[in-house]
Amino acid sequence: MAGTGAAALARALLAWALLALPPAMPQPCGRPEVREKEARFNTTYSDWVNADLLNIYAFNHSVRRNRTEGVRVSVNVLSDHKDLPVLFVVRQKEAVVSFQVPLILRGQFQRKYAYQEVSRTLCQPQAKAEVETQHFYVDVSTLSLNASYQLRVTHVENFVLRTNERFSFNATAAQPQYFKYEFPEGVDSVIVKVTSAMAFPCSVISIQDVVCPVYDLDNNVAFIGMYQTMTKKAAITVQKKDFPSNSFYVVVVVKTEDEVCGGALPYYPLSRDALPDDPVDQHNRQKTLEVMVSPAITSEAYVRSMLFCLGIFLSFYVLTLLIACWESCRQQKRKGLLAAMDSPSLDTASLLGHGRSVPDSFLGHSPYDSYGYGSFGNGSSSSTEGVTDSLCSVEVPYGYVGERSLEHVAGRPRMDSLSSVEEDDYDTLADIDYDKNVIRTKQYLCVADLARKDKRVLRKKYQIYFWNIATIAVFYALPVIQLVITYQTVVNVTGNQDICYYNFLCAHPLGNLSAFNNILSNLGYVLLGLLFLLIILQREINYNRALMRNDAYALECGIPKHFGLFYAMGTALMMEGLLSACYHVCPNYTNFQFDTSFMYMIAGLCMLKLYQKRHPDINASAYSAYACLALVIFFSVVGVVFGKGNTAFWIVFSVIHIVATLLLSTQLYYMGRWKLDTGILRRILHVLYTDCIRQCSGPMYVDRMVLLVMGNIINWSLAAYGLIVRPNDFASYLLAIGICNLLLYFAFYIIMKLRSGERIKLIPLLCIIGTSVVWGFALFFFFQGLSTWQKTPAESREHNRDCILLDFFDDHDIWHFLSSIAMFGSFLVLLTLDDDLDCVQRDKIYVF
Repeated sequence: MAGTGAAALARALLAWALLALPPAMPQPCGRPEVREKEARFNTTYSDWVNADLLNIYAFNHSVRRNRTEGVRVSVNVLSDHKDLPVLFVVRQKEAVVSFQVPLILRGQFQRKYAYQEVSRTLCQPQAKAEVETQHFYVDVSTLSLNASYQLRVTHVENFVLRTNERFSFNATAAQPQYFKYEFPEGVDSVIVKVTSAMAFPCSVISIQDVVCPVYDLDNNVAFIGMYQTMTKKAAITVQKKDFPSNSFYVVVVVKTEDEVCGGALPYYPLSRDALPDDPVDQHNRQKTLEVMVSPAITSEAYVRSMLFCLGIFLSFYVLTLLIACWESCRQQKRKGLLAAMDSPSLDTASLLGHGRSVPDSFLGHSPYDSYGYGSFGNGSSSSTEGVTDSLCSVEVPYGYVGERSLEHVAGRPRMDSLSSVEEDDYDTLADIDYDKNVIRTKQYLCVADLARKDKRVLRKKYQIYFWNIATIAVFYALPVIQLVITYQTVVNVTGNQDICYYNFLCAHPLGNLSAFNNILSNLGYVLLGLLFLLIILQREINYNRALMRNDAYALECGIPKHFGLFYAMGTALMMEGLLSACYHVCPNYTNFQFDTSFMYMIAGLCMLKLYQKRHPDINASAYSAYACLALVIFFSVVGVVFGKGNTAFWIVFSVIHIVATLLLSTQLYYMGRWKLDTGILRRILHVLYTDCIRQCSGPMYVDRMVLLVMGNIINWSLAAYGLIVRPNDFASYLLAIGICNLLLYFAFYIIMKLRSGERIKLIPLLCIIGTSVVWGFALFFFFQGLSTWQKTPAESREHNRDCILLDFFDDHDIWHFLSSIAMFGSFLVLLTLDDDLDCVQRDKIYVF
């Protein structure tokens, strides 16, 4: 019974399995019938085919060795059998091309798109004889019961592109086009430009070697050669050395979807009978394009452009040398004149720090006698004297009183040990700390009040700026160089030119570099940064010599000379050139930080240097300054990666921005004499009550308050702008915050300098005017926007433009030239701005 039951169960399972099988596809009764036809070009064949029939069309045509003609096969299947397509196989002497119709191409998320009309250009083998007849066959077959189709084979007009001649054509995803170009004699590189009046549908431009097969479908066009996506513009520079046959194919493919070019994904058709896996019919997705191949620049243009670049920046070295010689001659003449007048030898101030002019204070009256510090008008003599007395009366124990003579200073011995005095030892004594509160909280301060620490200790403190930035530069630059070399290698190996956001209409390759001109134009930052370091070195040598001979003016007059920050600024300028060049090896979204990191440092160092001039004792240390700059760079990276359209990030950043502005304002207003502890709120309420409610009194430090109020208005406005607009380019937005604050502080410094009765000498005045003009032109070229990684590579290329200088440099290269000159000029302004004070005693120089 058990065996009988098992047998019955097996029979039942077999019957169920047979019923569950899908219906069998129609099978031919035997071998299919083969029907071969002699076919001709430019004739449309309307025919049918089924599972029992195989149609073969035999074509032949004559080809010449020195003339290339393209052959194009076009088919249109009239029957709608998506599950049983018609297969077309083109058999040639050295190649086979096969495709099915409907042609199914896949897009994002494996979406299927069906095309009923298909056209393919055949890859032509090279003719060996002078005139040769070539044969090829088109086989048509299907498993369908009956499928009707149309077949047409034609010659491609203008298959070989001509130099500097435009050619228009149409293409679709199932009807790609490609053309051949042969290098003329004497031409080593060309630029292939493809344009279209319509942005969409998205297309791909590919440069491939003349070999079979040619990859001309959306799913295989990226397999070999160089390629880039395109909306309205595309340009690829092709070098003869990369193609042994001295010719190449220009392949144009229309993509099935536009998302890679910044377009929207198409929706699936809403149909009750449609299944998610059914192909989508895109109907007539066609694009009209125009192609032109023109010669690129010659090797002579490379040499001429490099010499031009070197000539511009080396001329600054020559100009600096001429100014130094001119100042040296003036110095010698003035020394002779002073010797004849039996006067002390006083040198004129110069760019290299050679000398000073005779101050009015040593001729019997003070240059500040007609000015009251903190007032806009000319004060009376009595009020001026009162201010002068208040400035210097507190400083009796330190010897800064009135019009004191400098004779005793010249004979004062210098301490030999640098390690005997440490800044921490000086600052931790209780009486000194109390004295700081007395000095720094005075209503009116002079530089002598904030230049009390030992010069050698401060020299060591500010030298740390240079050594720290040099260390940062080494550790930062080495991995950056390694990374961009890897980027360039990937571009060269894969041929994917969408990785890098060049201005492809003006990208001149050299060796393995795709855009050598964008790298060369950064040379100015390096050369001018080095020149600035040489100028600082010469100034420091002259200053040290003056100290060695106990020069009274070097010891007790002028703004205290500290060169560490200047060395850091020059190094930062050189590193900006190096890292900008690294960024332009392959500019894109992931390495934009390389181009901006040292811009943040330059802006921060300039503000620190400007503050240090009048506040040498209380300027930030290198460790805290670089820690703050590191925090800025951290926010830059986070903003670039996560900030785009992220409301939470912008809220957090705006709050941090405002809080940091308030804390810095408090630090500057009270000269660091305040504490951030648990009692801060109580002290704030106490100040508000006493100064605003109990008695309405103005701020004690009016000028500082004006600066800080303006700074807070600007920073709060920038924070509100970022929170409301949420700009996509967060790195540039952050840099704009730094530049706005730097310009505000510089303008405040100039205004207060003039209000205090000081003057601006000829060299810094010329530097200010020239630098302002150059900055204006530089920003004009910067905002031309030749590419942007905030968009897709195809959309970025819509902004590409031709070269405008020597057929080698574009607008952004000119920005590099002008901005490097402008930064160098800005550094010179900071260096020479207070040269008029070199012979003014420090207790006569006001702090603001």
